[in-house]
Amino acid sequence: MSETAQRALQVLVASLERHLAAVDAARSGDDAAVDEAYDALATAFERYEEALDLEYAEDLPFVLDESSDDLDDEDDDEEFDGLAGEDIEEFDLNS
Repeated sequence: MSETAQRALQVLVASLERHLAAVDAARSGDDAAVDEAYDALATAFERYEEALDLEYAEDLPFVLDESSDDLDDEDDDEEFDGLAGEDIEEFDLNS
């Protein structure tokens, strides 16, 4: 792995860890630290994705959600209602 892609991966992993720590320490659903960690994580993801593309012409198997943050949970639920009957692969994080 090139130095640029390797560094971007390290930043992404660190951003994931900081986000989890912020979520774990959050005192409310509106915690500014969580928002900041979320934004930093999104930026780190985009930089890693770009490094993979530029250096290896590779894509990741997932994309960032580009939807507005001001949607309420009810709107989010409606978005996924159509997926109820579809084949969605499940995985176990403990395995």
